[in-house]
Amino acid sequence: MTTETRSLTTEDSPVAGLAHDARGGISNPILGMILFLTSEVMFFAGLFAAYFNVRANTTPWPPFREGTGGEQFHLEILPLVGPATVLLIVSSLTCQLGVWAIRRNDRTGLVRNIAVTVVLGVVFLIMQATDYGLLYSEGVTLDAGTFGTTYYTLTGFHGAHVFAGVVMLSVVLYRGLAGQFSSRHHDAVEATSLYWHFVDVVWIALFATLYIL
Repeated sequence: MTTETRSLTTEDSPVAGLAHDARGGISNPILGMILFLTSEVMFFAGLFAAYFNVRANTTPWPPFREGTGGEQFHLEILPLVGPATVLLIVSSLTCQLGVWAIRRNDRTGLVRNIAVTVVLGVVFLIMQATDYGLLYSEGVTLDAGTFGTTYYTLTGFHGAHVFAGVVMLSVVLYRGLAGQFSSRHHDAVEATSLYWHFVDVVWIALFATLYIL
């Protein structure tokens, strides 16, 4: 196999651009992100474990509202939760489209798709803030017992991670506009995409846990 053929095979592989540096090993930015996300998995696993522990030891669940004479909390799927979930899933796709674009050395495709991802991330945060306002108006506050505490802890930490992801994507967008990425040098794009996909997966797990189970 010629050097040129090996290069083309590497660029076309779904994972080769993500995993390898010039020496054939995992590049430092990618390795660093993988290690960081490993710690994040454990962090969110702890939050989920705490939630299910509280839920298992609180009867009934959702608990009764204080001072309502036996009225329970009801966390229905809010008007913006469904659309926000769809937007976040779509943003994961557009982020990956940006990765695939730069692997082909398509800088325009990278910038376009990352820009869309940033916009979708911002809209998601706005929707989440709006939903918080609706919940507060119905008495579901941070100090509304274990129910409010667990809900806002889980979604709040996730929202903070989405915000961090938007910042990271904005940096990638800026660097992309400056022409700093190519098919051979785009580890920051790959690392950021891993983070964004992680944020998406966590939200799907949160959605299922809080609104479906």
